[in-house]
Parts: sequence; structure tokens; C-alpha cells
Amino acid sequence: MTDSVDVVVVGAGLAGLTAARELKRGGARVAVVEARDRVGGRTLSRELGGQQIDLGGQWIGPGQHRMQRLARELGTPTFPTYAKGRKILDVGGKISTYAGTIPKLLPHRLLLLNHAIGRVEKLRKGIPTEDPLRAEYAEQLDALSLASWQRIHVPSKVVRDILDVAVRVVFGAESAELSLLHFLFYANAGGGLMHLVEIENGAQQDRFLDGAQQVSIRLAEGLGERIHKGAPARRVEQESDGVTVHTDKGAFRGRYAILAVPPHLAGRIEFAPRLPAIRDGLTQRIGMGATIKCVATYAEPFWRGQGLSGEAVCTGGPVTVVFDNSPRDGGRGALLAFVVGRHARALGARPAEERRRAVLDVLARLYGPSARDPMEYVEMDWSEEAWTGGCPTSTVPPGVLTSFGAALRAPIGRLHFAGTETATQYCGYMEGAIESGERAAREALARL
Repeated sequence: MTDSVDVVVVGAGLAGLTAARELKRGGARVAVVEARDRVGGRTLSRELGGQQIDLGGQWIGPGQHRMQRLARELGTPTFPTYAKGRKILDVGGKISTYAGTIPKLLPHRLLLLNHAIGRVEKLRKGIPTEDPLRAEYAEQLDALSLASWQRIHVPSKVVRDILDVAVRVVFGAESAELSLLHFLFYANAGGGLMHLVEIENGAQQDRFLDGAQQVSIRLAEGLGERIHKGAPARRVEQESDGVTVHTDKGAFRGRYAILAVPPHLAGRIEFAPRLPAIRDGLTQRIGMGATIKCVATYAEPFWRGQGLSGEAVCTGGPVTVVFDNSPRDGGRGALLAFVVGRHARALGARPAEERRRAVLDVLARLYGPSARDPMEYVEMDWSEEAWTGGCPTSTVPPGVLTSFGAALRAPIGRLHFAGTETATQYCGYMEGAIESGERAAREALARL
């Protein structure tokens, strides 16, 4: 048994580390237990081709004030994502290029796409991010999947396919897997669907020079020996005067505990006494998106010489979108390909060499034969990561929010809950993780 502390934090991702830092600043004694042998949660950086690349979360953009402030404070500089030139659109194997945000389509399809985006924008503005259950017609919206709504309001399959590209990348899921209410809440929490999918003035605007994980690493440095890695939480016991978190490295006793892990992982912990049925029902029903992040490096960003930005949108798979992921100086080239949703589940079941070949085949089709022979290639299938189980964020099916959503971040006894899924701003993003950590720390400090 370790020495007793005021608060035990479970999880050393951005949410848990932020909570621990705020608790420390508030004068509380804190211990952080982390299942992995590293910090950073869904951020993971490594060197490839002489540059730091991110195999997890990597972008921040306008409106993400907490993350921007923290990056400045910790001395982790950012630089703009490359976005100059024309973009590639691959619809059903037919390749074209376009400029601007909206793909080049036949006039009637373009009209339908703009109309669908307009309807989403109007609907999402009516969803209170602090409590989406207070939205008008919340039950009706939650009863529908996003796919059902699209079939009713978007008569063109091509346009639905393009919208599904955005959904797959943002959620790592298919539109049929998502409650319409949750989708609209998520879009509103991030400033709108278009803001979430754009580079310039959007959520993909800036990258971290030394990798996004560096933010967590520097947060952890300030916490020192308070962090205990390789210590997955197996059982949490609540008593009248405190909480005991049992891990593979012993038990940690606190007056309170903050669980800063995705809801489905929190549901795998044994609790004594058992948590209320509404919380148990929530964690049983929320899953995680499926994302394989693939990076290929080259001697130079040759696509720029072709007048291409490196950004591509594909409706057919297995790759859904591609970004220029080259270092800031452009001395070498890198393409980042996302395999997400059903394509990630299908490709993830195939041998590594088949996965590599399938991704490089797509890149060669989009950018020419030079893309088929990278200097280096690396992939990260987050569904295979035991202590995350998917990326980028949780999936909330129809009916879950209105039946179980009230338990998402409500404290239970001496337990408090953090994690980007509990955020009201930029839910699912690094910004949301920080918001949730600050909120959970305030709750615990108020009780202390």
C-alpha cells in the first residue's frame, strides 16, 4: 500500500495529467496510475525519416484556446499544416482535382451537398453542448442514426458517400453507428462540421514541431514521481472515508479518485460497491472508433511540384483521406493516410504486408508511381492498442444519450470522471481532454 494521497488519478493521457497538475497547483497530494509504460494516451510520437511524426492525435486549430495556451506555456511550438495547391477527389475510382473546401461535383450534386451541410449547421446550433438532452426533440434525434437521417434528406448516394468520408475521419465510425443527436452535439462542440474537417482555419490547421505527445511528456515532468506507469487499474473500492485503486503495482489510497480513461475502458474496471445501473449501461453501450494511421516518407514532397496540396478524399476505401505530413522545412516528404471505420476493421484483419500494399496502391493511384516506393512506412492500428481500444473518440449509437447520457460525467460517490468524451467543448479532441481534466480537478478540489 502506498502512502495515502488526496486524489488518485487513473490515466496519464492529457485529461489525467491536466487534472493532476491542477490538483497539485491547488495544494492537493496526488498520485497518477497509468496502464502503459508511457504517458500521452491517444497521442504517440516517434522519429521517422529524420522527423517527429504523430501516430495518434496531432492537430490543433482556432478556438482550441486551452491547448494553444498549454503549448505556449510548455514551450512546444507548432507550425501550419501544408495546404497549398489543388486537392484530389476520388469518387468511385474516378479521380479529379479541386480547389477550396467543397469538392468539384456536378451542379445538382453540389447543390445537394451544400443543402445537407446547411441543414446540419442549422440543426447543430440548436443542441446545447452543456447538456444535449435539453435540445428540442432530443429523443427523436437520438432515436435516429445519422445514416437514417442522410437517407431521408440526402437523395444522392454520391453526396452521402462524401459526407460519410467526413464522418469516418472525425469519428472513426460509420454514419449508421452514430446517434444523430450525438453527431450534432459533437459538431456543435467543435464549432461546426466544416470547421472539424478543414485545414486552414479548421481543426487540422497546425501541427506540433516535436510531436503532440511532447505536451504530455512535459506535463509529466512537472509531476515527477507522482506518476506510476505500468499500473493498470483493476479494482476500485469506495468507502465512507476514501477510495482505494488496486493496480498491478499495488494499491493507491485517496480521499477521492478521478477516472480519466475512455468510458468503455472505465467499464472494464471492477468497482466495489458496483456502480449504478445507469453508469454501467452507459459503459456497456459506448464503443470506440476504428482508425489505422499510416505514414509513408519520401526523399522530397514530390506532389507539391505537381501543384497538389497532398490532401485527398476517397469514397471507396481502404484509404479515406490523405494529408501532407512533411516536416516544416519540406526537406523530406511524408504522406499521412487514414484508414477508418469499416475499412479499418476490414484491413486490420489482413497481414501486415497486405495492409502496406493496399495503402501504397491507393497513394500510387492518387499521386503517381513514385508514391508506391517510400523510404519508410509505418502504421498504427489503434484498435489493437489494449489501453485505448480504438481512435479517435468514442462512438455513441442511437438511444444511448437519452437513456444513459446523464451518467457520462456525473460524480458517483467519491469518483469523478474526466476524458475528452466528457468535454462540452471540442469533445473528442485534445482540447476537450484538457477541459475535462480542469473540470474534474475543480470538482475534487471543491470537495477537499
